[in-house]
Order: sequence, then C-alpha cells, then structure tokens
Amino acid sequence: MNLIERPIYTERIIPFINKEVIKVLTGQRRVGKSYVLLQLMDHIRHTDSKANIVYINMELDEFVSIKTDAALNAYLKDKFAKDRNNYFFIDEVQEVTGFERSLRSLLAKNVCDIYCTGSNANMLSGELATHLSGRYIAFHIHSLSYEEFRKFHQLNNTFDTVLQYLRYGGMPFLPNIGLQEDLPFEYLRNVYSTILLKDVVARENIRNVSFLENLVIYLANNTGSLFSANNISKYLRSQRVDMSPQITINYLRALSNAFFVHKVVRAEIGGLKIFEIGEKYYFEDIGLRNAIVGFNQRADIHKLLENAVYLHLIQQDYQVFVGKMGHKEVDFVGIRNGIKLYVQICLTLDNDETTAHREFGNLLQIEDNYPKYVVTLNDVSTGISKEGIVHINLIDFLTANQS
Repeated sequence: MNLIERPIYTERIIPFINKEVIKVLTGQRRVGKSYVLLQLMDHIRHTDSKANIVYINMELDEFVSIKTDAALNAYLKDKFAKDRNNYFFIDEVQEVTGFERSLRSLLAKNVCDIYCTGSNANMLSGELATHLSGRYIAFHIHSLSYEEFRKFHQLNNTFDTVLQYLRYGGMPFLPNIGLQEDLPFEYLRNVYSTILLKDVVARENIRNVSFLENLVIYLANNTGSLFSANNISKYLRSQRVDMSPQITINYLRALSNAFFVHKVVRAEIGGLKIFEIGEKYYFEDIGLRNAIVGFNQRADIHKLLENAVYLHLIQQDYQVFVGKMGHKEVDFVGIRNGIKLYVQICLTLDNDETTAHREFGNLLQIEDNYPKYVVTLNDVSTGISKEGIVHINLIDFLTANQS
C-alpha cells in the first residue's frame, strides 16, 4: 500500500515509541487515523526488523466478534512473542466495551507497546481518564491541512487551489474520487451520515434525529457566528421545532464529542478569563460543511475563510479562543507552549480605510509583543503593515508555520 506520509503527526508520536504510555490517536471518523497507524507500523518495521506487530481494525468483519474486553483478551492471549518486541495496534477501540480494562492490564504486564485510535472525545474524558489517568498520551488527528491537500491531490500553490480546498475540504480519501463537479460531495454526504449515525446518534443515545439534523444545518449556516443555546432554540422554534436549550446543549456536546464540530469559547484577552455564554462553532472538515448546506462562494466565503484559519491553527497544535476586549473582538487568540498569536480575518482590505482601521485597530489595542496577523484574500505582496501587525494573504498564512 502506497501511503502518503503525514509527518505533522508521525513526528510527534515517534518519540514515544517503546515508552510505557498508551498512544491514543483521536479525531473525527475518516480523517486518516488508520493510515497514521499504518505509517507508525512501517516506521517500527524499518527500525526493528524482528518486531511482532498485532493489528486489529474494529471496522473489519474479521474482528466483528471482539465486542468486549473479555473477547479482546481471549484474542490476544497467544499473539505476543517472548523473544521479540511486541506492538499492539487497535483501530476504533471504543467499539470494544470495557476496552480500557484490557489496555490497563496489558500496560501493567508490560507485554507490548500500545497504540489505539478512537472517534469520540468521551474516550479521553471517561473510559481512559477513569482507568488510565496519567498512563496515556493523546494525539489529535485532523483532516488534511491546505499543504497536505495540495500534496495529496498533487496541486500547485495557486488561488484556484485554495478555492478548491475551501470547497471540498481535506478528507484524505478524496484523491481516490477526484475533484470533478459534485462527485466529492456524494462521498462526503455518505461520510456525514456515518458520523451522525455511528458516532453521534448511537454513541450518545440521541432520540430526536430530526432535531439533530436541523441543528447541524443551523451550525453550517452560522459557521463562525457568535450564539448561544437559547438563540439556537429560538431559531428552531421559529422553524416549528420546539426543543429546550438544555437538550440543544446536549446535542451540541454530542457533535463536539464526535469531533465533527469544534466549540470555541470567548476569553478576555488580558487575563484569558473564560466567558460561559456565547461561543462559536467550526467544522472539522470544510467539505463536510459544504456537503450539508451546499457551497455558495459569494455568500459563504468569509465563513469558509474563518473556518480554514481556525483549522490551520489547531492543526499546528494551538489552543484557540475568540478574543474579547470590552465590546470589541479579535477573531482568534492562539496559545501554544505559553506563546500567543492573534488573528483577525477580513475578506479584503483594498483601499478602504474604514475596514483597515477596524481590522488593525482591534489588534493595535493589544499591549503585548506577540505576533499579530490580519488575514485576507488580497494579494498583499506589497500589502499593508502597521506597527508590527502583518497583513497576510490566506495562501501565505496557510503555508506558514506560525511561531
């Protein structure tokens, strides 16, 4: 199998090979967690030719009988060698009821180096946190970054390419389908249905699927908008869908647990005080968002631009907030290893002084020396820069490693 490498993830994980912690790869279904596992296995084979690798993919029929930790233990009973290094990889481990007990036992016996993937955040906050606190390390795998998108699809770094990325998103299987017309959206709609049914409805015991689907449409149409559960409930009631704010919150949490959408809270820029009311939601994959409500470049380009910038930041391991300064707002505050950056997003600045003052003005009021960017679709080879604030084109921002 010819695997296109994703070093942004493998290089983070490789230093932990043969360390006595469980390596957990999390992320939305179909973003490529399985292929990162396969690349790690290839790396191990190249560095340890005698390695004994045991691999279980819970989505394959041959493993359908492994439904409980007892069945998993029975399967593994005679799989590990005594005279070689053993490595155990299990894909979509949350499909095994009580899997955490098996992993805890394997770790305690130190019989193998353990790697697993999962498509639900409850795996970290619930099962693993309860039984394996401090004995695992999590790596979040995302859909393709813009640079990975170009690499997978073998495209040049052009404005047309970035528009294709904003249209079709970064699901890694798309190169097998091609980016012709609406073919990708047929595939993406099927992925969406699988995520909704397997990772949200079934996993979270969702009863009102129709309401859940309406909620997803609302999120897609309001990507990057500031709102609350009360506002969503009011809107849905206007559409003759009556649902309480608490149920709305529960369903939003279920969608976030499946890594389908990301909740971004507001924080005071000075001290990063977190505000409990009002947040924004962004999609893990832009193409999935477009498959749900359609791609309207003119109407949606700002939402897609904002979503792309958010994804770029989290793909580079930033913790991201919406910045608040009194009544003013900065689109994103990113924090990584104690270092901040600030990002304001605008479609175009051109020669509009009012727009330029608004976008630069909020950043100019921040009294620190961390990097500050205004990201637009402008060609800014001779662009504006004010008092250390960088006006940067979207393509240049998505191809840069912010520091």
